[in-house]
Amino acid sequence: MKPLDPDLESLVRRRMEKADADLEAAERLGPVVADSSRLREIVGFHCQQTVEKYLKALLTFHQVEFPRTHELDRLLLLVAHVNRDVAEELGGARWLGPFGVDARYPGDGAEMLPGEEVRAIMLARFAQEVVRRVLG
Repeated sequence: MKPLDPDLESLVRRRMEKADADLEAAERLGPVVADSSRLREIVGFHCQQTVEKYLKALLTFHQVEFPRTHELDRLLLLVAHVNRDVAEELGGARWLGPFGVDARYPGDGAEMLPGEEVRAIMLARFAQEVVRRVLG
């Protein structure tokens, strides 16, 4: 693999910063959403975005082109081509898929049940840990 040029390194860093911001939003909102399915879904959205952006940072680091997509399945498949172990470790994050774009529109997407916001945040934190470990 070629060394990252400064522009590409900066892009990886910016993607990770955006992912961190989504995770921070979810973590701040998480403790107060028990009584609101709409707010739980917003936590789910931010957690899905966290994972998506971390996967894209990893793909950018490995200089793998990826389509404009919010589908975690597609991104994980691409990650598997460069690091099968990471793709397998993060496979559980697929559960967050429906809380991405689908949850942003009425009548679409999965419902996040009370307590599932905790699972969503744990998955997003795990993605952060794994990708940071891999990227150093």
